[in-house]
Amino acid sequence: MLERQKTALITGASNGIGKDFAGLFAKDGYQLVLVARSADKLEQIAQELKEQYQTEVLVIVQDLSLPDGAKQVYAKLKEDHIQIDVLVNNAGFGRVGDFANEDVEVMTEMINLNITSLTELTALVLPEMLERNSGKILNVASTAAFQALPTFSVYAATKAYVLSLTEALHYELKDTNIAVTALCPGPTSTGFAKRANAEALTLFKNVMSSQEVAQAGYDALMKNKMTLITGFTNKLLAFFTHIIPSRRLLISIVGRIAKL
Repeated sequence: MLERQKTALITGASNGIGKDFAGLFAKDGYQLVLVARSADKLEQIAQELKEQYQTEVLVIVQDLSLPDGAKQVYAKLKEDHIQIDVLVNNAGFGRVGDFANEDVEVMTEMINLNITSLTELTALVLPEMLERNSGKILNVASTAAFQALPTFSVYAATKAYVLSLTEALHYELKDTNIAVTALCPGPTSTGFAKRANAEALTLFKNVMSSQEVAQAGYDALMKNKMTLITGFTNKLLAFFTHIIPSRRLLISIVGRIAKL
C-alpha cells in the first residue's frame, strides 16, 4: 500500500506521452499509479522512476479496451486504499482506413478504450474528488476532435466525444477546486502512427515530440485551462475549422489532407 501523499494515475503509461507524463508527475513529488497492457515496459519505467525520484510507483497491468477494464483498475485502487488526486486519461489508439473496411472488433476496442474506459474512470474517481473538493483530471483528446476525419472516422469521433465531455465537465466544476483539462495534440512522435498503420502519411512527418506535448499538457492542467491545442500549426488548423462556412467543404479539405 502506498503511503499517503498526492497520487497521479496515468493510463497508457508504457510509452510516448503517457510515459513522459509519469516522469513529470514523479519529478513534482507525486506517487504514481501506472496503467497499461505491457507488464515488462511498465515495470521497467516504474523502476527507473523509483530510482530517479525516490517515489512510490504502483503498476496495474490492465487492458482498458476490455469492457470491464476501468472497473478492474478501480477495484485495485480500492483494494490497496489508494486515493487518486490526479487522473490522466491518456490511453487511446486509432487506425487508418475506410470505415467499410475496418474490423468491427478493432472499432469496438477503440471505442472501449478511447471513450468507455475514460468515461468510467472519470466517473469513478470524480465523486471522491468532489468530497475533498480537490483534484485534477486531464483527458487527452486530439486535433482530430475538431472535425470529422475521413480514413480516421471512428478515431476522430471518439476524440470529439472526449473533447466535448471534458469541456462540459470543466464548466460543471468551475466553482470547485477540481481542474479539468482537455489536451489536444496533433501528430506526435509516439507509437501511435505505427499502431494506426499511418507512418507513411505526410501528417506524421516533422511532428512534435511526446516530451513537448506532455509538458504542455502538464502546464495547462496545473493552470486549469479548459482546452489546450499543442503547436502553432495545430492551433491554426483548429481555428480554420471554425471559420470555414461549409462543413461539406471542410470535410473535403480534411479528407484530401488525411490521404497525403
